[in-house]
Amino acid sequence: QFIMKEKKTFNFIKNRTLWVYLIKFIGVFCICYFGTLAVIGLATPGKLYSSFIAEYLDYVNWLRTSLLYGTKWLTGIFHYDTYFAGPYVISVKDGSGIRMVYSCLGIGVMSFWIAFVAANKGSFWKKIKWITGGWVVIWIINVIRLSLVLAATNGRWKIPLFDHHTWFNIVAYLMIFILIWLYDRSFKNKKLKKIEN
Repeated sequence: QFIMKEKKTFNFIKNRTLWVYLIKFIGVFCICYFGTLAVIGLATPGKLYSSFIAEYLDYVNWLRTSLLYGTKWLTGIFHYDTYFAGPYVISVKDGSGIRMVYSCLGIGVMSFWIAFVAANKGSFWKKIKWITGGWVVIWIINVIRLSLVLAATNGRWKIPLFDHHTWFNIVAYLMIFILIWLYDRSFKNKKLKKIEN
């Protein structure tokens, strides 16, 4: 009877830990994802427009601008003469361009990564480092994607099988799963070092 009670207690604790993790993960994801949608809404002229958010807290616009400049730089390496045809549009001179809409920013993927790290174990600074590292990886993948789409729209070649959003999601989530594995491994390596010492 004592063994059975001990097993039940252990299972309850194990399940409780899982539920706490899931609540944290879903909570952080919703704050990041829907919070970003709220910032987009408040920074866009309309009924709920906030000039303060538009001027000082519009990180979505900063992200989009950085992606456009990153794409301009990368395509420039391959001798594409590009220019900004509008606030959200990058074009090839004497060719066609691409428009950066909100679905191109990778907000869902970034929110997923933040939620995973925030809900997981680890010190505050370790989490900040891993979140930042994940953002950089996702940003680089997105710049490569946008550069390839710009090249494809100007007739150099075609993107096979899927549209570029699907390819971005496949590659981005694949990289996130690798980062998850590395994040988990970082704790195992730390334990091994302690045992060796």
